[in-house]
Order: sequence, then C-alpha cells, then structure tokens
Amino acid sequence: MNEKRGRRHPRVFAITLNWNGGDDTVACVESLQSATYPSCEIVVVDNGSVDDSVSNLKARYPEITVLENGENLGYARGFNVGLAHAYASGGDFFLILNSDTVLDSEAIAELVKVAERDERIGFVSGKVYWYTRQDVFQTVGRLSDPLTLVGAHVGSGEVDRGQYEMITDYDFIDDVFLLVRREVYETIGGYDPNFFLYYEETDWCARVRRAGFRIVYAPKAKIWHKGQSGDNVDLSPSRYFYLWRNMIVFMHRNASSRQFRRFLGKYLWRRAIVDVARFAKNFRFAHASAYVRGIGSGMWWLLHAGAGSECDSISVS
Repeated sequence: MNEKRGRRHPRVFAITLNWNGGDDTVACVESLQSATYPSCEIVVVDNGSVDDSVSNLKARYPEITVLENGENLGYARGFNVGLAHAYASGGDFFLILNSDTVLDSEAIAELVKVAERDERIGFVSGKVYWYTRQDVFQTVGRLSDPLTLVGAHVGSGEVDRGQYEMITDYDFIDDVFLLVRREVYETIGGYDPNFFLYYEETDWCARVRRAGFRIVYAPKAKIWHKGQSGDNVDLSPSRYFYLWRNMIVFMHRNASSRQFRRFLGKYLWRRAIVDVARFAKNFRFAHASAYVRGIGSGMWWLLHAGAGSECDSISVS
C-alpha cells in the first residue's frame, strides 16, 4: 500500500481562477472554507486583476494561497499555474472550480468518495445548478455527438426531481467543478494552453479518456453556478471568436479524419452561413466579424501549428 492509499483523507487542493472577481471569489472561498472535508487547501490564482480582489483576499484569508500571474493568461494557462503548484505541493487530488460558484459543504467529500472507488477514475464532477434557480440544473454531464464529438449538457434546464441519482460514466463533463486525480496530471499534464477560452475542458477530457482514465458523475456532489453559459446565451464577439476557433482545433486534434471532414462539411460551414447571415441582418457586424475571424484563425492553426500534430482520434460511446 502506497503512502496515499494509507492515509485516511487524501490531500485535496481546491483551485479557483480570479479575474476581477470581487465578491464572487470571496463567496467561493467562503463556501470552500465551510466544506466538511478535513484535508483541503485553497489556492486562488489571479489573472492580473485590476480591482481590489487580491488585496481583499489576502487581508480576509491569510491562510489561503494566492498566486499572482500579473497578466491575464486565459483560462487554461491560468489554471495550469494552480495545478503545477498543487502538484509540487504533494496534492493527491486537485479540485478545479469556477470562482463564481458556491459549493455544497459535502461536495468535496462526495467527490473524493467516488474517486476512491477505482484508481482508473481520473475526473469526477457532480450536479451543477443555476445559482438564481437553485433547484434547476445547468449540467450533470455532456452528451456525445457524432458530428461534433461533444454535445449538449445533460439535464440542462431541468428541475431536480431525483432523475440523476446514479453514478454515471461520461465521455465528456464540464469543469465548473472538477476533481482531478494526481495521476492524471502526471500522465497527460493539465489544460492545453492552445485553448485560451472554450474547449479546454473537452480537449482535456478527450486526452484523459485516451490515457485510459474514467470520467465519472457523482450525484451527491453539488455546486451552484452564477455565470452565464449554455446554448442560448448571447455571447460577446470575443467569445464567439474563441468558441469557433477552438472548436476547429479541438475537432482536428481529437476526431478521426473522417469525422473531421464530416464536421467541416455537414456542420461548420452550414452553421457559419446561417449565423453570420443572421448577425448581418440584425446589424451585429462585430459578432459576424468575430465569427468569421474565429473560423479563419482555426483554419490557420490547422494549416500551420496543427500540421503534423494530429492526435489519435477518440470514439464516441
């Protein structure tokens, strides 16, 4: 029995990423401090905030670790700073969570309990509710899709009536809160920094599955998320840019050649024509431009940085 398995409570590092988070990050930290799990250390990674987030956190919570990047490194690179710190500090599990969340007091214990059932479980998440509608799901997992690999959120918009109470394996899962086994980081590393924003967690899930780990939903672990997300949210132009750029990068890296061709022909171009025309019709030219530039950036990556770097494809179960 190794040292980790011999301990009663594996060491968890809870990592959140702050960027001008203000009261949201404070509420997230307070929910972590209220957790019943006895072996959790809190790490806040700051991505170059210009508000008083950092000074406020240090003053209110001198016992937590605050890592200052000095600039906005994006979601993937920002969290990687926290993951590297947690790994070097000897963490057994790393809990990724958005800073605009409030965690149930039993959530960490429930995540660890499920993770400890099988050493092949690499990722564990649970029920994500909307903060403003506390019995309504944002997500409990992700469906698979034959064209885009990752599909819609499971449970999105549904009232919790006990319909998702089984521990379940998924091909993909969201990272609003995500428990990561140390061995996952040792085997494949953290987020790919190619993904500044969007698709960083889906790419990570694909690599985790290729490495032979399981991705599991734990129904007793709960969190409430304030942020806007989902299929019907009106995104900013910059977010449209990264969404479409990174979708192309993700598909090229993780789909088979046949799947990627079908994605281009039956999804990307058809969707782009409809959406760009809709934006132009409504005089939302910044959105239309960002959409087109995002696709162009993705194709540029495909022709240059992506050339010769295609990953092994994954199957959709």
